[in-house]
Amino acid sequence: MASREGPRASGTDGSDFQHRERVASHYQMSVALKSEIRKLNIAHVLIWVLMAAQVTVSQLSLVSHKVVASPYQWEYPYLLSIIPTVFSFSALPRNNISYLVVSMISGGLFCVAPLIYGSMEMFPVAQQLYRHGKSYRFIFGFSAVTVMYLAIIIAVQVHAWQIYYSKKLLDQWFTSTQDKKKK
Repeated sequence: MASREGPRASGTDGSDFQHRERVASHYQMSVALKSEIRKLNIAHVLIWVLMAAQVTVSQLSLVSHKVVASPYQWEYPYLLSIIPTVFSFSALPRNNISYLVVSMISGGLFCVAPLIYGSMEMFPVAQQLYRHGKSYRFIFGFSAVTVMYLAIIIAVQVHAWQIYYSKKLLDQWFTSTQDKKKK
């Protein structure tokens, strides 16, 4: 092995790197996808903490309902959305396919479904705000429906990317498993 300052190894001109081993592409892809899923899981945990804080503060009456509005009905089942993230975090270190599948399925059930229901539940309030400019629920002075729709838009994107990257990672894991079985 030559150093930067020392002489080059004898008998080589530096072009003999073609024979060296490389990391297989599906392993590189697996690492990249795991990294993206971890980032999305952290983003989801942040959204979940904010949602849990709003529900907790409202339910325990820690501040006035004029400062933090009472939660909408869809926010309670959305609190279960931490379950898929826990499964996802535990699936990544050991390439646990079954945990990743459970994470994907429960992600649709506990994450996306409450968000769809929430957007439908809040639609009449959003219409009233748009048509008449009146809002009766506020979160720190902002219209609660506006803040919650913003949260829904961000959460839908996070969950959609989580499911998409999880599916791609699952495909990578199956590809590497199938390659090992062929050998």
